[in-house]
Amino acid sequence: MSKSNSGFSTSGLDRVREVLARHVESGKIPGLVALVSRGGETHVEALGTMRHDGGSPMRRDTIFRMASTSKPVTMAAAMILLDECRLRLDDPVDPWLPELANRQVLKRPDGPLDDTVPARRPITVRDLLTSTFGLGVDFELMDSPIRAATFERTDYSVASGPAPEPDEWMRRLGELPLSYQPGERWQYDLSNEVVGVLVARVTGQPLEAFLRERVLDPLGMKDTGFHVPAGAIDRLPTLYGPDPQTGEFHVWDEPAGGRFSEPPAFQGAGGALVSTVDDYHAYFQMLLNHGVHGGDRILSRPAVELMTTNRLTPAQQAARSAMYRDIVHLSAGQGSHGGWGFGMAVCTHRGGYAPIGQFGWDGGTGTSAYADPDNQLTGVLLTQVGMSTPDSSRLIHDFWATVYQAID
Repeated sequence: MSKSNSGFSTSGLDRVREVLARHVESGKIPGLVALVSRGGETHVEALGTMRHDGGSPMRRDTIFRMASTSKPVTMAAAMILLDECRLRLDDPVDPWLPELANRQVLKRPDGPLDDTVPARRPITVRDLLTSTFGLGVDFELMDSPIRAATFERTDYSVASGPAPEPDEWMRRLGELPLSYQPGERWQYDLSNEVVGVLVARVTGQPLEAFLRERVLDPLGMKDTGFHVPAGAIDRLPTLYGPDPQTGEFHVWDEPAGGRFSEPPAFQGAGGALVSTVDDYHAYFQMLLNHGVHGGDRILSRPAVELMTTNRLTPAQQAARSAMYRDIVHLSAGQGSHGGWGFGMAVCTHRGGYAPIGQFGWDGGTGTSAYADPDNQLTGVLLTQVGMSTPDSSRLIHDFWATVYQAID
């Protein structure tokens, strides 16, 4: 077997390209950009086009809507505040987020919204960072009154309308009871949005301003932010959500005049970043380097360890695993392989090709970014096809399966 200088076999990298090309040639994935890095060497593939009906080719510097793959990056802002002792993990959040003080909790998570008891304790910073503050997407409560109420007041995804400014968003959130007691159960997504508001209030700056000053600019992540400037909008592809029955491409968001063409009122830490493969490579490489980039320390080593290792209790992890078992056919499978750190999944058992210790996350717009400390590996795969069908999830699965086979 021939070898490259990067710790990958040349034939293995050829296989990665072949599998990615097969997905593009199927017509179900118009285009993609993929990056793998190991041993100081980086390999990039840019395949397909910016639109499903043709148009400009994908390029290495194509900008993508990161969706939930935003979470690992935005959480770094909170980790800096922990490092500086401006936040403490077990402090209540009430001084900064009074909307979350004196919570009521549903007697039954699927019960009526007015059947509540007082929360046993305040919500803490740790509850928010671990996604256990008591509200969020819960795949076992999708038909419940609290899910409908939460969606109506706070859910502003890339395929729906824009969110209001942060104070109004928090006011709406504060009208809701919690579905579980603080710290009791892992639930997805909503806590990350709250963390973004928390960072802004503690620092007195918009989330993006603080994140740019302390993380994005020091790492050279020049194309990462919450909107795409006019001069770069031609590098943003059309976002599609294929019809689940027919596979027909429906436009979720256009570049010009779309959701990311102007700065948003609400800078969503849970899923509103745009970025490129090289920017994300820089970020995840910093995590592999224990918080250091080019000789400059971005995060402390303990902060990186907190983020990238499982933070859930056995009971919380069991509930999370049970939720993902029921929807594994809709995901790339990464979410079902273990625990959760701060803003990202952590592989705690060998359920696929990835080893224990791999950390990162996937996004509903067809994005995936993980790092693997044991193999000193970083991988980023970005597409413009939302997970309304299994096509982008299957692509993500195949990307990671072939990347791990390519390791020498």
